Formats: sequence, C-alpha cells, structure tokens
Amino acid sequence: MRRFVVGVRLYSNPRFRDRGMVTAEFAAAMPAVMLMMCMSLGVVGAVATQLRCEHTAYTAARAIARGEDESVASADSIPGARLHTVVEGDRVRVTLQAEVAILGTRLPGIRVSASSVAVNESIPDSL
Repeated sequence: MRRFVVGVRLYSNPRFRDRGMVTAEFAAAMPAVMLMMCMSLGVVGAVATQLRCEHTAYTAARAIARGEDESVASADSIPGARLHTVVEGDRVRVTLQAEVAILGTRLPGIRVSASSVAVNESIPDSL
C-alpha cells in the first residue's frame, strides 16, 4: 500500500521507519566523544608537564649542589611553577610544583610535582 501526502512518501514498511536514527545517535554521541578527546589531550599535556618538572628539578638540584644561585637554577623552569629548595647537611632537595589545566583555564586543573636530591658539592670535604 502506497500513500502520498504533499509529495512526501510515507513508508508502510517497518524497516524504513528507523530512517535517520544513525544520524540522531551520532549527533547525540559526538559531544561525549569530543569531551573524551579533550580530556585525553589534557592528560597527555599533564604527563608532558610532569616530565618537564622532573627534568627541571634534577637540573636545579645539580646546579644548587654545585653552588650556583637558585635563580640561575630555575631559569628554565616551567611558567607558574613553584621551586622549593631545602639543604639538609650534605644533600640538596629541590621540589617543583606546577598546575596543569585539563579542560581549560576556568576549571580546576591538577597539580604535578617532582623532587630531586643531589649531593652538595659546595661543602668542602673534611679530611
């Protein structure tokens, strides 16, 4: 049985009634896919910042242990990162903390930190 209403064909066959459902499901799922993609990119950025923090903390600990100034040691630091130095006897401990935005700057991010210890070379050996 075929019926026409103002030039539009009405499908009486049940398999044609779901026409356009794939488009609707795709449109509903697309925001979730985009959100997951943005979060994944944010996590990759956080891991990269963590690696940069580890390298910078290592470099700063070695430089301070050699007797260089702390400002020279943190010159290549990550923007907005906080560098904390503690000298404990013959050891120098440097901790570096940075904030990483996962989903933009308006939402809270995560804090990554790295710590490194070096032997203080500026102390003369007591022989």
